[in-house]
Amino acid sequence: MVIIGAGECGGRAALTLRDLGFDGPVTLVGDEPHLPYERPPLSKEAMTSEAPLIKAIASDELLGERSIRHIHSVRAVAIDRAAHLVRLSDGSSLAYDKLLLATGSVPRKLPMPGLGGRCVYLRTFNDALAIRAHLKPENRVAIIGGGFIGLELAASARKLGATVAVLEAQPRILMRGVPAEIAEVIHKAHEAEGAKVLTGQGITAIADDGTRVRITLADGQEIVADFAVIGIGAVPVTALAAEAGLAIDNGIAVDGNLRSADPDVFAAGDCCSFPLAVYGGRRVRLEAWRNAQEQGALAAKNMLGANEAHAAVPWFWSDQYGLTLQIAGLSDEGRSTVRRDLDDGAFILFHLAEDGRLVAASGIGPGNAVARDIRLAEMLIAKRAMPAPEALGSQSVKLKSLLAA
Repeated sequence: MVIIGAGECGGRAALTLRDLGFDGPVTLVGDEPHLPYERPPLSKEAMTSEAPLIKAIASDELLGERSIRHIHSVRAVAIDRAAHLVRLSDGSSLAYDKLLLATGSVPRKLPMPGLGGRCVYLRTFNDALAIRAHLKPENRVAIIGGGFIGLELAASARKLGATVAVLEAQPRILMRGVPAEIAEVIHKAHEAEGAKVLTGQGITAIADDGTRVRITLADGQEIVADFAVIGIGAVPVTALAAEAGLAIDNGIAVDGNLRSADPDVFAAGDCCSFPLAVYGGRRVRLEAWRNAQEQGALAAKNMLGANEAHAAVPWFWSDQYGLTLQIAGLSDEGRSTVRRDLDDGAFILFHLAEDGRLVAASGIGPGNAVARDIRLAEMLIAKRAMPAPEALGSQSVKLKSLLAA
């Protein structure tokens, strides 16, 4: 078994192969020098903790105990599907019976001239360390992009005392997958903490002279910063698969079992698109921590012949300024919304399809205020439940009772 990509998804797949009793060779290939590690902390704890540490999925000792070979600091450069070989950047080759592509995604590049060394992206632990060095009280930080990564970074930068400006070209922050009511709560939280959030403003020019970054907005306003972090989305890493002749459709195209058109090649995590049964087979690509975990484990099962279809409901979360946002399902599947108010200002929006089926739930509140109800909503979504809107909106009606019904 060969796994290309030693991140959350690839690491979980390797460990699951052993958990399921596979005793043949398992090789995990990664282009970073680190052990497999979790990426969510990069925009949070890695920025703000006193001593930033990698949150490793497995230690060298554990990988050794499980007889998992970890080849680091090399890239897979070609797949010979006929010969069942993967060629690596160091000139070596690996033979495989089954191959898993867990190549992840990379930051979308800002297609503008004028970017220099003070305009950076966040994807790796080393990126996080480089950004962290700039997060000081006397520094000005411009964050281009009002998505999850940009906003989590903004919260971390403010916690460390840096001056922050978030620049979002769309009419509001978190346009993709987050309801406007929840985005407004987060927007106000950033402003209350002293961050400047500018929306609906495209960038017309960037000038990085090596000492500061000057950003000109469409209305003529100029933002001057000591450095800029660009977070305008991510693109799946598909070149290796494409060059091997595998189908690409917003990622490496796989079936419900995470198998590509080649029965011996699987793909999982950020790099692949797959049909979601709970939404009638809609093809999606998910950039989410839990999806990487779940698909890594599922790919391992199916590499061993389980033929089990992906059935999990998508789930996302973000922590900012003591607020936790959680979303179960895909809110854009909804045609109407019901609000349930909870304690401490927390609330949940339930998204219903035209036929009344619950298709998503979006919640926000302090700490874990929405966690339990979002988990119950996730279970209702998986069951394709059609709860009465008035029951969803009433705090006196327990979601658990709706699940039982």
